[in-house]
Amino acid sequence: MTANGEPGAREDSSVVGAPATITTPTTLIAPTPIPVPSDVPMPNSNGSGNGAGNHKSTIVIESQPKRRVSIISDPPAIGGSGGLGAGYDNPAYEQNPRRKISQTSTHSHTDIGPARRKSILKDTAPHDNDSDRASTHSYENYRQNALDVLNSKYNGHQMGHTSGGDSSGGANYVEESWMYTFCLKCRGEEPSSSWEPPFWQKIFPYPLCPTFRTVSRLVSIILIGVLIWITAFVIIGDSAAPGGQLFGLVVLTVAANFGGYLISLTTLPRLIGMLLVGILFQNVGWANIDGDFSKVTAHLRKFALTIILTRAGLEMEPEAFKKVYKTILKLGIIPWCVEAVVMAVMSHFLLDLPWIWAFLLGSIIAAVSPAVVVPCLFRLRTKGYGVAKGIPTLVVAVAGVDDALSVAIFGIISTVMFSDKGLAYQIAQAPVCILGGLGFGVVWGSLARIFPEKGDAYVVPLRTLLLFTGGLMAIYGSEELGFEGAGPLAVVFSAFVSNLFWCKDGWDVEDNPVSTAFEIFWMIFEPILFGLTGATIKIRELDGHTVSIGAACIFTGAILRIFTTAGIAFGDRLNTKEKFFVGLSWMAKATVQAALGPVALKHLDENSTDEERNWANIVQTICVFSIVLTAPLGAIMISVTGTKLLTKTKQPQDLSGWRRSHRPSIRDISIIDEEEEREDPEIPEDKETHDNTLNNAHIPTISYTYNT
Repeated sequence: MTANGEPGAREDSSVVGAPATITTPTTLIAPTPIPVPSDVPMPNSNGSGNGAGNHKSTIVIESQPKRRVSIISDPPAIGGSGGLGAGYDNPAYEQNPRRKISQTSTHSHTDIGPARRKSILKDTAPHDNDSDRASTHSYENYRQNALDVLNSKYNGHQMGHTSGGDSSGGANYVEESWMYTFCLKCRGEEPSSSWEPPFWQKIFPYPLCPTFRTVSRLVSIILIGVLIWITAFVIIGDSAAPGGQLFGLVVLTVAANFGGYLISLTTLPRLIGMLLVGILFQNVGWANIDGDFSKVTAHLRKFALTIILTRAGLEMEPEAFKKVYKTILKLGIIPWCVEAVVMAVMSHFLLDLPWIWAFLLGSIIAAVSPAVVVPCLFRLRTKGYGVAKGIPTLVVAVAGVDDALSVAIFGIISTVMFSDKGLAYQIAQAPVCILGGLGFGVVWGSLARIFPEKGDAYVVPLRTLLLFTGGLMAIYGSEELGFEGAGPLAVVFSAFVSNLFWCKDGWDVEDNPVSTAFEIFWMIFEPILFGLTGATIKIRELDGHTVSIGAACIFTGAILRIFTTAGIAFGDRLNTKEKFFVGLSWMAKATVQAALGPVALKHLDENSTDEERNWANIVQTICVFSIVLTAPLGAIMISVTGTKLLTKTKQPQDLSGWRRSHRPSIRDISIIDEEEEREDPEIPEDKETHDNTLNNAHIPTISYTYNT
C-alpha cells in the first residue's frame, strides 16, 4: 500500500506515464496482470537494471488521456452505503453517499433518499483548538472507559471476599445489571460527540450518570430561567415573587414537564404525567390560578389551541387527502357525529344538562387527540405495521379533520349560548362561520406561499411566524366579531392550504420544517396547557354521581364510535381487523378537551346563575376525566392491538421524514439544503470531465506483473 492509497504497488515500483503529483485519487482500477518475458531488464531496489532475488513490481501503461479528478475534503470511508458500482465516481472515498462527487455524476441523491438538511442555528464550523479536539470523545469511548473502571472495581471486590474462586463470570456485571439497562433507557441519542473535562468519567461514569453535555445543558437552562425570573420580578413585582400567581404558574409548568418525562419512561403519553401534576398541585394547595390571573390562563389556552389546530392542518397530506378525501371525510365526520350525539343524549338524560349544554359537551368529547395517536402510530410504523395500506397516514389525517370539526362546532354553539344578539344572528352563525373560515384559510394560505419568497434564506422562520400570527388573528378576530366558530376552522384550513402550496414547491409533507417548528412550540405550551387543566380539578368538590355517570357516557360513546367506524369503512380496502383498529385508535381524548373544557366556565360572569355555573363545572370535570381515562387506555390499545390487527410489511421502512423524532429539536428546523452546496470546483470544465470519464470506462488499464 503506497502513501497515496493505491493498492498492489510497493515503494520501489516505477510508474510510467504517471503525472508528477497525484493529490487525491477518485477511481481505483484494478490492474490486469500479463506475463513479461524474462529477458526484460527490471530495476532493483538500488535503481539498477538487474535485480536480484524474488521481487514483484508493477508497470502501468497509460493508454488513455489523463483524467481530471475531483478533490474532496472529507476523510475516506471505505465500504460506504453506496457500495462499489453504485453509480458514483468513487464510492470508496465518499463519506456521505447522498453527495454527488461532480455535477456530471449520473446518480442524484434522490436515488437514495432525501438530502439531509442543515440548521443555521447549529454551528458546524470546524474547531482549531487542539485541546478541544483532544478532549472530544464518542459515546463508545464513554462506555468502554466507564465499564472498565466499574467492572475492575467490582471484580476486585469479589476477589477480596472469595478465595481461589473464578471471578471471570462478573466481567460484564455492570452491563448486565438492571440499573445499566434503566440508565440507557433514559438516554436520548445525541447527534455528535461531546467535549467533557478529563475528570468527568472518573466521578460520573457513563451510562450510570449523565454526560457532561446533559448536565451543562441543564445548568444553562437553569441559569437562563433564574435570570428571566429576576428580570420579571423587577418589572412585574409581587406576582413574580415566590408565592405569587406568575411564579406558581412557572413552577407548575416545570413540574408538569418533569412529570411528563417520568411518565414517558413507561411509553405512555407525556400529557398524562402533566395532567396528574396539575391535579396534585391544586389539591395540595400549591397552585392558584383563580381570580384576575384567570385572564392570563385564558390567553395561554388560546395560544395552545392555535398551535394544536395549525399542527392538525400541517399533518394532512394534500396528495393523500386528494386521493382518498371521500374516505377521510366519511371516517372523520360520521363517527364523530355518532359519538357527539350519544354523549349529548346521555348527558341530557343522566346528568340533567340542557340540550344546548349537552351538545356543547358532545362536541368537545368527540374530538380525537393527535398528541396520543401520532407517537403510538409512529412506533407501529417503524416496525412496518399497517404501512402497506397507509393506515397511519389515514388515522392522522382523520384526527386533523376531527379536531377541526370539533372546535368549529364548539365555537358555533358557544357563540349562540353566550351572545345576546337576535334570532337572525344566531341562525347566521353556521353558514357565516363555515364560509368565513374557509375563505380566510384560502387567502392566508395563498399569502404564505408568496410571502416570503421560497428561495429566501429565512423562509422557514418567516413562514412559521406568518402562519402562527395569522392563526392568532383568526382566533381573536372571529371572537371579536362575534363569529367564534370561524376562527378555528380558518386556522386549520390556512395551514392545510399553505402546506398544499409548499408541497408543490418541493417540500415534503413528512419532513416539513415549519411543522417541526410548531412541534417545538407545542413542547413549550403542552406542560402549560395540561398543567393548568389538571389544576382546575378539585377532588374534594367532585360529585361521585357526576364522575361515575360521566365515565359511563364517555365509554359508551367511544364503544359505539368503534363499531360505527368498522361498519361504515366498506370499500376502503380494509379488512375487519384493520377497521376495528382504526376505530380503537380514535378513542383517545386529550388536547381539544384540555383546551376547550374550561372555556364555558370562563364565559360566565357575575350575572350568571348558580345553575349555569354547575353546568359549566360538569362540562369541565367530564372533559378532564375523559383525558385521564382514555389517553393512557388509548395509547395501550394502539400499541397492543396494532401488532395483532395490522399486517406487517417485511421490507424496511424509510423513516427519515415521517415524524422522525418523538421529541423534536431546534436542530431539526432546516432552512439550508445541502443540495445548494453541492457545487463541484470543476464547473467550467464539466463537459471535459464527462468525456474523460466515458473514455476511462471503455479503455482498460494495462499493467505488467512479474517475478525476478
